[in-house]
Amino acid sequence: MLTRFIKLIGLAMLALLVSNPALAASNNLQSTGTQDTTLMNWQATTKKYTNPLSIKIPDDGLVESCADPTIIRGQTSGDHYWYMYCTTDPLNDNDKTAGDFNFHLIPMLRSSDLVHWTYQGDAFSTRPAWVASTAGLWAPEIKFLNGQYYLYYAASDTALPGGGSAIGVATSNGPLGPWVDSGAPVVEPHGADCCGPDSRRWVFDPDVVEDNGQLYIFYGSYFGGISVRELSADGLHSDPASQVPITIANRYEGTELVQQDGYWYLFASATNCCNGPLTGYSIFAGRSENVLGPYVDREGNSLLQGRVGGTPVISMNGNRWVGPGHNSVFEDLDGQFWTVYHAVDQNDPYFAGAVGFTKRPVLMDPLDWVDGWPTVRGGLWTSDRAQFAPAAQPGMKSKYHLKTPHPDQPDELIASLSDEFNGVLGTQWSWVRQPAADAYSVSSETFDFETQAADLYVDSNNASVLLESAPRGNYIVETKVKLDLPPEGCCFNYVQAGLVIYGNDDNFIKLAPVSIWETRQTEYAKELSPVPDGYPRYGNTVAATPGEWTYLRIVKQSHAGKEFYTAYTSLDGVNWERGGTWTHQLGSNAHIGMVSMGGSGFTANFDYIHVYSLDD
Repeated sequence: MLTRFIKLIGLAMLALLVSNPALAASNNLQSTGTQDTTLMNWQATTKKYTNPLSIKIPDDGLVESCADPTIIRGQTSGDHYWYMYCTTDPLNDNDKTAGDFNFHLIPMLRSSDLVHWTYQGDAFSTRPAWVASTAGLWAPEIKFLNGQYYLYYAASDTALPGGGSAIGVATSNGPLGPWVDSGAPVVEPHGADCCGPDSRRWVFDPDVVEDNGQLYIFYGSYFGGISVRELSADGLHSDPASQVPITIANRYEGTELVQQDGYWYLFASATNCCNGPLTGYSIFAGRSENVLGPYVDREGNSLLQGRVGGTPVISMNGNRWVGPGHNSVFEDLDGQFWTVYHAVDQNDPYFAGAVGFTKRPVLMDPLDWVDGWPTVRGGLWTSDRAQFAPAAQPGMKSKYHLKTPHPDQPDELIASLSDEFNGVLGTQWSWVRQPAADAYSVSSETFDFETQAADLYVDSNNASVLLESAPRGNYIVETKVKLDLPPEGCCFNYVQAGLVIYGNDDNFIKLAPVSIWETRQTEYAKELSPVPDGYPRYGNTVAATPGEWTYLRIVKQSHAGKEFYTAYTSLDGVNWERGGTWTHQLGSNAHIGMVSMGGSGFTANFDYIHVYSLDD
């Protein structure tokens, strides 16, 4: 069970805790006081870019991984560059010494146009004394405070009594260092609320903001959730007594705070950051008029409640990029918002020779505010073709214009494949592993299906699946499901019920409300087989908030010989939230199905199954 939980919430990040005696130690202390002579006439040039961003290593190739990026424009007079900082990783496939990867302690990048970047060295040549010798320095956060640059970072482990992760900070007069560490954590290792003071919550992913003269530091990850504390005026210390919970545990990490139109918007990432070509990492948002929360999504669901809230900002859209997450937001010099984030190329998911070690290049796309809520590229999400570049220098104008995706709308109901469950099960249905007769029934209103102590997961394929044929061509399948779990509380792990698009036990798409520790989430998963040695067979993202009753839709479309499956959820059957898009090749033998599994003792009620042709 623990193994599955690790896959589900992203503990794979801990694989980055790799000791390497040959760490790159190149601190580049170049002056940034004068613009590069190669800067072009910005007012006469319209630049374009294509993801991922191009990052040159002087005389040594390209940076191919820049996870958890943070960005800032030069803050001192005469400095017209932009700077970006990345989590500890090798720079590319060939970044090795004596056959072992070099793990750079926060790579630093510089650009004059936000399109072409150059690696400038690492923030640290050695770990600060209080950091464990094998720790990664993760998820940097760059700020300009008190006339200096502050580089906050997560230390994945410390040399302090009891160990545990913590947040540190280093300062510098320039954006490229030299960096002087403060010598102690800003946020110390401490226990999770669930598990006592001797536990060690995940003190990861700092973000620092200022509100009404007070500095605050947000931090946290799945184990322990996200919290906020007051920071001292010098930015070097936080007050444990001021700590306030921001999200429920086991849902979010990688926060980014943005103030816009009277609200604080919290961006946070969910699921596994590092699952190769099946990475489902995605970004969600909540907002609050108070920086300390509570943060709620578009539908009013709190990010602290068991049925955890969150409005999708970006997820997979069916192109080569999966797992878009852990972002930083900035405005260009024409007032257009942008975000940088990492993602995974399905065609190049791993460092060469290291299957399982996920490569995460940095991407950039415009961020729009649609009806008061942020969404990347108007809802089109990650770009993989040439795009107009940001206005990176004074006098430039943004050439980007908002476009929104065509909504996926149902057309004609396919009556032969739809079922209202009015006292009898339609003749189109058949079972894979038919359950006992008393484990399911049809009432005058619903199909009632007891949850099974069984699963449909990799090699655990003992759950019953109720199937009907899927139509040819493009279609939408929709249901309304109730799972009688308590809305709050731990632990009914992996109890779930919902829809599958089923090729066989090892090839399917699944959309289902599910219990994960103290949370209730809507999982959107993909399983496939066969896969190359060492590759994952199961990957998941999550969609918007489940309710007592949750409406589910899966939209199937085909383009250029590829099949695309997009998730939608709703709490009222009228207002739908789009989730991620998985690609899969389930073929003409695919079936529409229902599952109710993951643990016994509960009942799923399916109100109907509607199958529609897709309105093109």
